[in-house]
Order: sequence, then C-alpha cells, then structure tokens
Amino acid sequence: MVGIVIVSHSKKVADGLYELADQMTGGKIRIGRSGGTKDGRLGTNVDEIVEEIKKCESGDGVLILVDLGSSVMSAQMALEFLDEEYAGKVEIADAPLVEGTIAASVEASIGSDILKVKEVAEAAKNLVKI
Repeated sequence: MVGIVIVSHSKKVADGLYELADQMTGGKIRIGRSGGTKDGRLGTNVDEIVEEIKKCESGDGVLILVDLGSSVMSAQMALEFLDEEYAGKVEIADAPLVEGTIAASVEASIGSDILKVKEVAEAAKNLVKI
C-alpha cells in the first residue's frame, strides 16, 4: 500500500494529524510524520523526512503532504537525498495538509496506486465545508 508522510513545521501538528489519519484508516497503512527541527523548534528537518519516507515505502510508493512554504522545499530536498531505488516512487501533493492527508490516507487504505492517492489528496483543495 502507498505510504503517507506528513511534513509540518510543528511536531504537535504532525503528531495530531498522524493520530487522526491512523485512526481513520484503522492502522492499515504506513504513515510517517516529521515536524519541527532537530532541537524542537518550529521548522522542518530534511533528514527526518528522508527517514520517514524510507519507513513508509513498502514498494507501492509514498505520498508526502506538507503544510507551509519551506516544508515544500524541505520535502523536495529530501527527495534529492533518496537513493535511486526511490526514484519515481515518491510524490509531493499540492494539497491542504489536514484534508489532503485524511483523503489520501483513506484512499491508500483501500489499495489505490500512488497517482490516485495523490489525485484524491489534491482534490481536497476543492472541498466546500459550509
């Protein structure tokens, strides 16, 4: 199954969203999370993102969901640090973090491929709440 990696500037946001997505999928998929810097401040950590991608890859790919500005850049840098075996297997979604993560996680849990999981995550941009 496709794995999901949550990237946030805040460890608390990443942990909370992980908890929500894991509960929504019944623990069926691998969900990684990276939040904050190595010393616990707000920010991102490229090394941690790389490690989470590796933990979540099971052969079907990994979709990364990000929160703000530099998290995109950190996720892109993480892709550059991955070995060739990950080439073409890891995608970054252009999606809202919370809604996109939940949509992608549920889609991954029913066995969809990475392109469908990414499509569903990105479609979350169009959700109308009220």
